[in-house]
Amino acid sequence: MTRPQRAHLIAGGFPPGSAAGHDMDYARLQILQKLQANDHLAVTVANDYQDVERWLPGTNLLITYVAGPYPVGAGNEALLNWLEAGGRWLALHGTSGGKAVKTEREGRPVKKMVKAEHHQTLGCFFLNHPPLSEFQVSVTGDHPVTRDLPDSFTVQDELYLIEIQDPGASQILLTTELVEDPSPPGFGFVYDEDTSLQADGKTRVLGYARTIGQGEVVYLGLGHCHTGRADSPSPVDPGIHPDGTMPPEFRGAWESEAFARLLQNAIAWGIDKR
Repeated sequence: MTRPQRAHLIAGGFPPGSAAGHDMDYARLQILQKLQANDHLAVTVANDYQDVERWLPGTNLLITYVAGPYPVGAGNEALLNWLEAGGRWLALHGTSGGKAVKTEREGRPVKKMVKAEHHQTLGCFFLNHPPLSEFQVSVTGDHPVTRDLPDSFTVQDELYLIEIQDPGASQILLTTELVEDPSPPGFGFVYDEDTSLQADGKTRVLGYARTIGQGEVVYLGLGHCHTGRADSPSPVDPGIHPDGTMPPEFRGAWESEAFARLLQNAIAWGIDKR
């Protein structure tokens, strides 16, 4: 009899129970449906990293889609030890975030992300994202997660600006080109230096793989979705909505064949189904 493998999914916002600007129910369901397609795979689910050290033993694949929650203390240490022992972590979208603090910039109240211990474990740190837009993604790395993808594809999404923490040990899988952060004043988060910009002055990393001991992390910055935001004042690129206002419901990359392939590949990679 084949021994069942196990995946643990963390999908949720902060404060506990909050969607935190995302459609957590939609994302959770989409991931669960893709997991369900795999025989001999058991799945456990949580809303945050609370007591994650209880769930990691016996888990082959950890998938996280969060907006706010992040592992701290014993949880982060358990996650690092699990990776070093051979665990595989598929980290999506807001996993690169965490805690933000209020500050001021040019007399205006703003928010700034705070780098923490879990960013070193993950391998990247979220700076900001411009308003929703349509952009081209280049597939730059040969890895099981990028198998059968075209050389490039177009998505509508939040273009995440992330700082890679361990460039020498990171295999870049997805990139896009953006010379400057086009965020209008007061939008999103502020940062002291644009450390997302690569040496060529135009490339941004959107996905990478990083080996940790016997395990591996794959981070994909794509995947924003939301619902119930009809009154949101946030601007978007006119290509997303003709009048430049936030659409009340947004699925973006989740409705693209390329992102579906990325998720399918990543699950196969995580449970050694190759």
